[in-house]
Amino acid sequence: MRLGQRFRSGVFFAGLPFVLLAGCSSKAPQSAAAAGGAQAMQVMVQPVTLNSVPSTDTYVATVKSLRSATLQPQVDGNLTKILVKSGDQVKAGQLLMQIDPLKQVATVEAQQAAEQQQKATFDYNQADLARQEQLYKDGIISKQAYDQAMQAFQNSKAALESAGGQTKTQREQLAYYQIRAPFAGTVGDIPMHLGDYVSATTTLTTVDENSGLEAYIYIPTERAAQVRTGLAVDLLDENGMVLAHSNLYFVSPEVDNGLQGILAKAPIPKSAERLRVGQIVNARITWSSSKQATIPVLAVTRIGGQSFVYVAAAKDSGTIAHQVLVTLGEPIGNVYPVLAGLKTGDRVILSGIQMLQDGAPVQPIEPPPGPGPAKAGTGS
Repeated sequence: MRLGQRFRSGVFFAGLPFVLLAGCSSKAPQSAAAAGGAQAMQVMVQPVTLNSVPSTDTYVATVKSLRSATLQPQVDGNLTKILVKSGDQVKAGQLLMQIDPLKQVATVEAQQAAEQQQKATFDYNQADLARQEQLYKDGIISKQAYDQAMQAFQNSKAALESAGGQTKTQREQLAYYQIRAPFAGTVGDIPMHLGDYVSATTTLTTVDENSGLEAYIYIPTERAAQVRTGLAVDLLDENGMVLAHSNLYFVSPEVDNGLQGILAKAPIPKSAERLRVGQIVNARITWSSSKQATIPVLAVTRIGGQSFVYVAAAKDSGTIAHQVLVTLGEPIGNVYPVLAGLKTGDRVILSGIQMLQDGAPVQPIEPPPGPGPAKAGTGS
């Protein structure tokens, strides 16, 4: 019995170290996990700050020229020459088109011949008057004969002047068969073709001066109380890039009945070389500005149509990434106005967002000194 007890005791004691060792080995992984937990990822952060955020609306605008001419002929006939094409740059007085002038040339030549006849008659009567005047002074002819010579001379002089006037008129009429640019500019659409018959009601083309452009903006009537001259206007392309900065300089006192809008105009600077007459652009009008919290667009992620940001939040003795649902305004440049979800001073995370999860430990790094992200209102 004792031997058996010893044996059993020996088995018991021999198994004790095994049990203890097994217990130690089961705790080792737990301590290793605790010692080697997820390491904090370094992330760039930026505090939420107050910036001047403009209140804006965007409308469709049309680019028009301060000097624009619609060319219509003053005479009838067939087009025999079209010397330009749409989009050509032309100088003042440059020949653009010609209407068949043959009939008018014949008219001018006939009138010149008639003028020459009147000139011949005038020359004869002038010489005859000189002879009759001498004969009258010598007493050879009567006063009546001299008066008749004087009347013939006066009549031929008036007839010559009239013929000269008619010749000048016909020559000027001949100039109407040539269509010339009224000023330097860009040729518009040319709907006519060689040989087409044109009249005074036919539109041949247009010429627009590109050096003086303005934007026509129709503003809804509900903004009638706010619209005024001097408001800032940004002209944008279809991608939202700013093409030109300007200000309203004209606001119509009347409402356009057809569009139910108020016409406002803004001059376009000459530096806006990408803009052309007739071009449709977007006009962003700034009504006012106020101080609002803003965050960089880099901090925002969208999930299911909602906007989220990660905020570096303190927890225990460290910092974690906390995902926050935010309500944002329209982007202005490279920042978003924050309407709800954040407060001034919150540190939003800008880098490594794709690899973050809510509650993940992070090590915030403040941005280096220097020009940071563009503030609201700077635009692009």
